[in-house]
Amino acid sequence: MVVSVAATGPGTDAEPVSSTFFASRYVRDPLPRYRMPGRSIPREAAYQIINDELMLDGNPRLNLASFVTTWMEPECDKLIMGSINKNYVDMDEYPVTTELQNRCVNMIAHLFNAPIKEDETAVGVGTVGSSEAIMLAGLAFKRKWQNRRKEQGKPCDKPNIVTGANVQVCWEKFARYFEVELKEVKLSEGYYVMDPVKAVEMVDENTICVAAILGSTLTGEFEDVKLLNDLLTEKNKETGWDVPIHVDAASGGFIAPFLYPELEWDFRLPLVKSINVSGHKYGLVYAGVGWVIWRSKEDLPEELIFHINYLGTDQPTFTLNFSKGSSQIIAQYYQLIRLGFEGYKNIMENCMENAAILREGVAATGQFEILSKETGVPLVAFSLKDSSRFTVFDISENLRRFGWIVPAYTMPADAEHVAVLRVVIREDFSRSLSERLVNDILKILRELDACATHAVRVSSATAAQSDDGVVSKKSVLEIERDVVAHWMNAVNKKKTGPC
Repeated sequence: MVVSVAATGPGTDAEPVSSTFFASRYVRDPLPRYRMPGRSIPREAAYQIINDELMLDGNPRLNLASFVTTWMEPECDKLIMGSINKNYVDMDEYPVTTELQNRCVNMIAHLFNAPIKEDETAVGVGTVGSSEAIMLAGLAFKRKWQNRRKEQGKPCDKPNIVTGANVQVCWEKFARYFEVELKEVKLSEGYYVMDPVKAVEMVDENTICVAAILGSTLTGEFEDVKLLNDLLTEKNKETGWDVPIHVDAASGGFIAPFLYPELEWDFRLPLVKSINVSGHKYGLVYAGVGWVIWRSKEDLPEELIFHINYLGTDQPTFTLNFSKGSSQIIAQYYQLIRLGFEGYKNIMENCMENAAILREGVAATGQFEILSKETGVPLVAFSLKDSSRFTVFDISENLRRFGWIVPAYTMPADAEHVAVLRVVIREDFSRSLSERLVNDILKILRELDACATHAVRVSSATAAQSDDGVVSKKSVLEIERDVVAHWMNAVNKKKTGPC
């Protein structure tokens, strides 16, 4: 949901209107923006109006902030369009789609080394993304913990989850929406993932699970799930508790099995009870699909599963959404059988090679410190060695002039003073794009350096006299703020009508 405010021009009560179409042969009257128009318009005009506005959006291929897939093969695009009118929840009407979902669940479960016998099927479900998958996994942990506490005759009103401060915001949403305390292991400069030792120290009898991240959003680094499992196993033995682990593999779940098969992070570790992964990230599907897999049926409480029959037959469902499209699930199945293990491995290796080229190019400028690791998600996170003349936020803003969308952000507690740029390498980010990005960064560095030098010269001739007669020079930042304030004041004074 986007919270928006309909604004009109100053000093007028006029209704905001949409006037994006130009010299239209179909429509002459402007359309209201925030109210449904009273009359119909031709389909060509509706298309033109919307298409014109969308031209001002960024180019998804140059959106290096996002992990989400922005390109698929034309054959898969056809499958998506051919199934866009199928409501996935109607399993009786679309049994083949349901079967494809079940195949995906089992393929991913085997990829994550779930202990499935020959005559068993995996326990999991498709979701609209890892956010919903995490909500479902968290609810399962909370209900399991509550049931166990009730059997023991102990209070069950203060559940908590232990995570690192680097978790994605969906964990904070789960904690707030479902009344679970989120206990975060704070970060430190140079160590931007959860410390397993500190995490286990924070575990208590009210901990429903410890959440480990396989592919931190901040730096792409994999957390040490194996060490966490070993330390937590010892603590469970000492205390008699049964605290499990959930692995948030939203980004890394479709990377680690292909690039680091020897890395133990999945169901090979006994305390890992559930894993989520985003099909629309390195699962290589357009936005709108995620997966959550449980170790066994015992790890998903039966009372959370609803059984409905008003769509035809008895249908079990465990989801926060009811109706949803089938397209992305079909697209996931296409990718799994189209690429196979070999295909995914080749793509991930290519992504890592392109990330290495970009890392070398950024490091060669001499102005950045690389914070991301070579092992992990294929991304490059880097910070300025010297932020006294300009910041990563200046670089991020200037990159938009060239079409690039590169996020700049500060690290969570206790590393807020570290500001970072991050470039995510997806399948459609080529080596030539990597080289072009480095060249554009070099251009911006030269421009910002020149501007900073000019500002220093101006500041050397600019002084402010205090009440006691002491003369002090203004800093570059103070001068920049004065200039911005001047132009903002000029803009605010300008009277314009509604746009």
